[in-house]
Amino acid sequence: MTVSTTEKTLNYIVLGLFALFAITPIITVILTALGPQTRVQTGGLHFENIVDAWNIGQFGPALGRSVMVALLVVSSALLLSILAGYAFGTMRFRGSTVLFYLFLLGLMIPAEAIIIPLFFDLRALGLTDTIWAVSLPQIAQSVAFGTFWMRAQFRALPPNLIEAAAIDGASGMRTLWRIVVPPSMPSIATVTVLMFMWTWNEFLIPLVMSPGATWRTAPLGLAVFKGQYTADSALIASAGVIIAAPIVVVFLLLQRYFINGMLEGAAKE
Repeated sequence: MTVSTTEKTLNYIVLGLFALFAITPIITVILTALGPQTRVQTGGLHFENIVDAWNIGQFGPALGRSVMVALLVVSSALLLSILAGYAFGTMRFRGSTVLFYLFLLGLMIPAEAIIIPLFFDLRALGLTDTIWAVSLPQIAQSVAFGTFWMRAQFRALPPNLIEAAAIDGASGMRTLWRIVVPPSMPSIATVTVLMFMWTWNEFLIPLVMSPGATWRTAPLGLAVFKGQYTADSALIASAGVIIAAPIVVVFLLLQRYFINGMLEGAAKE
């Protein structure tokens, strides 16, 4: 199909406007973070705001706890999602449809609806104020979405890949990790970034499951910092940049797989 010059120009204009709409808040936060603090009258870029926010807010321990929670949640949920998605996407067994719908309940029930009874259950088990109380509910939430995501990906793979592996005598696990997972890396990378982002930004579960603030994560630390320095927008924006930086780093590390996935989709079209 031939696309005229006018259509191309309109496409670029529309995409440019959407890109500008998306990037404007990010640029605003960065410029605010590098602007002068309330007590500072000099102009220019103030990179020392990042250092001041880090030292005043003592974000080091909170970021460390967030990293540990995110690593535990993402690694566990990703492994379970791949295994469950492989079973639902490539195997046919009795009750698979009903069992898959049970997984989908995790997407339909909001955390706010179950957080209070879940807190009492975990407290009865002596798990509150531990990494498990903060991580286990998030693992369950991520597995629900991850299973749905990976099932769709595995079902889209050519059936002859799995059939050829079975003919060659490969076991189910060997077929999964050697045949099925490599071409699915763009989808796995995408769900990894989503899980990490959701876990990193989670506020309610750490707040409720750690009443003693033993496992206060980065978003909770940012909320406390904002309550102490509400008047100084430069420090608040600098703290926001500190908290958001790990998500940007993870995305940059995995962006190659996003690009490969888009190129593969375009080639198929």
